[in-house]
Amino acid sequence: MSDEQTLSVYAEKAVEYAGMTNNANDSDPLLSAFIRDIPSGGRVLDLGCGPGASAAVMARAGLEAHAWDPVAEMVALAAEQSGVIARQAGFNTLTETDTFDGIWANFSLLHAARDEMPGHLARIATALKPGGRFHIALKSGAGSKRDSIGRLYTYYTDTELTGLLEAAGMTVTRRAEGIGKGLDGTDAAWISLAAHA
Repeated sequence: MSDEQTLSVYAEKAVEYAGMTNNANDSDPLLSAFIRDIPSGGRVLDLGCGPGASAAVMARAGLEAHAWDPVAEMVALAAEQSGVIARQAGFNTLTETDTFDGIWANFSLLHAARDEMPGHLARIATALKPGGRFHIALKSGAGSKRDSIGRLYTYYTDTELTGLLEAAGMTVTRRAEGIGKGLDGTDAAWISLAAHA
């Protein structure tokens, strides 16, 4: 993700965002389901990790939890989480092959431009071990726009996202949807898909 305005918003609001997410992840049923799908002691990547709250839950579950984010302030917070291996890196940095048992991209790839998504998903599929698990959550809808605090969002329908995952060689296994309040304080509809390589 290379949208400088979005990155600067997260840099400025890193601590505030951490306050919103640090406790919510412990009771997230989607994260619990993802962890259950990973072999004991498996290697996982929280891609676009923010302050690392999800990665911390994975680490507490006994997984080898890697957390990547392009924002230095977020990486610093993630590095404070016990058991989390934090690195400043963006979506394009993912060049591994057959490395991860699972990749968690929770409300992170929604900041990527639409024309970049097929490449990101192809790199994710390559980085997963055979049968490796992938979680993606995005805001649902059409088009792209900035929110009230300046972050760029690209919206997807279930059908469109499913097609992109299948084109990348992944098979969708679970779906969820809901409405949640974001950092900008507004409620928005979201979709989540679980898939495997």
